[in-house]
Amino acid sequence: MSKILLVEDSEIQAEQITRCLEKEGLMVFRVGSGEEAQLRLKQQQPSLIVLDVILPGQSGFELCRQLKNNPKTKEIPIVICSTKNTEIDKTWGEMSGADAYISKPIDENQLVLTVNKYL
Repeated sequence: MSKILLVEDSEIQAEQITRCLEKEGLMVFRVGSGEEAQLRLKQQQPSLIVLDVILPGQSGFELCRQLKNNPKTKEIPIVICSTKNTEIDKTWGEMSGADAYISKPIDENQLVLTVNKYL
């Protein structure tokens, strides 16, 4: 079973994304900040990370860059999922190393297709 690390500080968004992915038979582990994500990644490697941009403390862009520059985590696909949806934001996501960028509000079909593409 594929394991997804969801980094999302909004409880409502986290619930929606978790339900959507669990319906697809994926195991979802939720954390609410970049710091919590870093701790979780020391315990286990997920198959994919779904990452919000606006987080307490470290931004999702910063976390993405760190993970893609770390030999232990650089191969994990990262799907950014954010309300920041301008072309500049998407460019920042690409420059940070994200494999995909999905805008909120979430289109569940798009999320499932994107996650399955990278698993």
